[in-house]
Amino acid sequence: MKEKNVSLENKVILVTGAAGFIGSNLVMELLREVHPVHIVGIDNMNEYYDVSIKEYRLNQIEELVGKQESSTWKFIKGSIADKALIDRTFAEDKPAVVVNLAAQAGVRYSITNPDVYIESNLIGFYNILEACRHSYDDGANGVEHLVYASSSSVYGSNKKVPYATEDKVDNPVSLYAATKKSNELMAHAYSKLYNIPSTGLRFFTVYGPAGRPDMAYFGFTNKLRAGDTIQIFNYGNCKRDFTYVDDIVEGVKRVMQAAPEKKNGEDGLPIPPYAVYNIGNSHPENLLEFVDILQQELISAGVLPEDYDFDAHKKLVPMQPGDVPVTYADTTALEEDFGFKPQTSLREGLRKFAQWYAEFYK
Repeated sequence: MKEKNVSLENKVILVTGAAGFIGSNLVMELLREVHPVHIVGIDNMNEYYDVSIKEYRLNQIEELVGKQESSTWKFIKGSIADKALIDRTFAEDKPAVVVNLAAQAGVRYSITNPDVYIESNLIGFYNILEACRHSYDDGANGVEHLVYASSSSVYGSNKKVPYATEDKVDNPVSLYAATKKSNELMAHAYSKLYNIPSTGLRFFTVYGPAGRPDMAYFGFTNKLRAGDTIQIFNYGNCKRDFTYVDDIVEGVKRVMQAAPEKKNGEDGLPIPPYAVYNIGNSHPENLLEFVDILQQELISAGVLPEDYDFDAHKKLVPMQPGDVPVTYADTTALEEDFGFKPQTSLREGLRKFAQWYAEFYK
């Protein structure tokens, strides 16, 4: 087990992508569990998907803040690609811990809209790294730990499963995956050059209430509810390591508190205080079974009628460009270093999503 070496209490924590799915849930978990805590959130509120869901998440945060006495929350609407904004935020708020979750997500969207991936995932992350670097200027304490989102997409079409962080990941099959691998390389360089403790987290298919509408389970629900036909790729032979959002957040919170140690090598130069972990369920589910459970829970929550003809609304189709047939996380390192393994079953997670969906769209 790694020892905790970063206290979150009474610290300023910067969360980028704070109105996003993982970001907003992380902010709420920190507000509930760390007292006091001072959170600065940044999000550009772009229209990649329904902004009302992002506003819903921010409203949930505001409600929680209203119940706090000592903790604070500050939201900044803006892009991490805006260097002046990032530099100003670091200068004014002086974050001790930075969690970079802001990114343009989605594999298929990167094929048709590559520009936004370069802007957010590369330029934006560079701005964060530079701000972390200069947080130590003039002998300041600076950033104690930079935690950033990578993705299971970096594994590309690796044949070996489960995916382990030691695997070679030099053959991305989408621009999105290439930007995430680039983030890991950039973080490693900055950790080596400037002794910035950084940890990358490769997330595996995150789902749950108030999730991203571009994700399969949410898109399927929208289409089934509208009476449309859903397409199940690779003729239903895809397997995904679905990870419930609360499990992801618990993993992120534990990682935040244990930064890679700063130490020098035999040459007297810093050994990069750098780490990468998988966060996944390490239990891949067949897509057809996943959709079957989803349908059952949508009927149970009243989103679909009990006599819904599911077979009439599904179509098995070939693989999409940039997709991979299986994602499967080896989470041994996470378990050994943090004593943590995601526990939420697929049925339990989809039930919570279906209940939220019924309430949100009633």
